[in-house]
Amino acid sequence: MLFAAVRLRSAIGARRRVKDALMLLNLRYIHSCVLLPKNRSTEGMLKMVKDYVTYGEVDKNTLIELLKKRLRMNGNKRVTEKELEEVTGFKSFEEFAEALLNGKAALKNYPQFKRVFRLNSPRGGLKSKKGHYPKGDLGYRGEDINRFLRKMI
Repeated sequence: MLFAAVRLRSAIGARRRVKDALMLLNLRYIHSCVLLPKNRSTEGMLKMVKDYVTYGEVDKNTLIELLKKRLRMNGNKRVTEKELEEVTGFKSFEEFAEALLNGKAALKNYPQFKRVFRLNSPRGGLKSKKGHYPKGDLGYRGEDINRFLRKMI
């Protein structure tokens, strides 16, 4: 199982621990997204930065779409299925997404790929950058992160 985390707010004025947690999660820029393993340490860091990010469990279809449209190689070059097979050995984005979800592969094992997905602003805008989900856009969303990611891809 994987978490998808998207940074929505600036960390100006935030505590040092929060800024450090954002750096450790590779969430350096607004509208950047990372895929994180679902474990206790990751959940603890996400709870610490919940006032700056939104996160939840990503499903297979959303992950496939994210990889196809937003996975980049170093040099900001878009990844094709041919390049994916050369680097990872997986024949399609569907196989790669399945391996990522099952924990058999991780983006950090492939230094040719960028580990951060740069996303657009969400179509339709944000509800609130100050309130927590469901009234706002920050914090834990659960499965609703998939709908939010599709608005940003």
